[in-house]
Amino acid sequence: MTARTRLLDPAVGRAMSALSATAKKGLGDPALAELVVIRASQLNHCAFCLDMHLAIAREYGVSEEQLGLLAAWEEAEEVFDERERAALALTEAVTVLTEGFVPDEVYERAAKHFDEARLAHLIGLVVAINNWNRVMVARRIPPGGYTP
Repeated sequence: MTARTRLLDPAVGRAMSALSATAKKGLGDPALAELVVIRASQLNHCAFCLDMHLAIAREYGVSEEQLGLLAAWEEAEEVFDERERAALALTEAVTVLTEGFVPDEVYERAAKHFDEARLAHLIGLVVAINNWNRVMVARRIPPGGYTP
């Protein structure tokens, strides 16, 4: 199937962009923000978002080792610090919701590494990228369209 041309109503697109930007800014760690959005995009099979955010992550200095091992972050203990691991665990829990909710232990683990405001921004970022992933996958937007 070919890409569908109209992505979103412009007002919806602006609102989603504002949510993404606000959540990233509030998290206060652009490299970690990119790891989070890449991991959610991997889980959601969003090629466009992966292509885009891999490029942005490199701009923020995320290592090739982290990018290469992100899909297996749980096994790559030496590559990701505890704060990154807590954020990635929360990202997966919010993205997949297999149990219908975020397990308490995952939330509490993240809360040890992020104050209340940053935790709210982290969750907002995961919600935002999940929205974008679903739009791009639904519209079948192929990778390669992002230019920094």
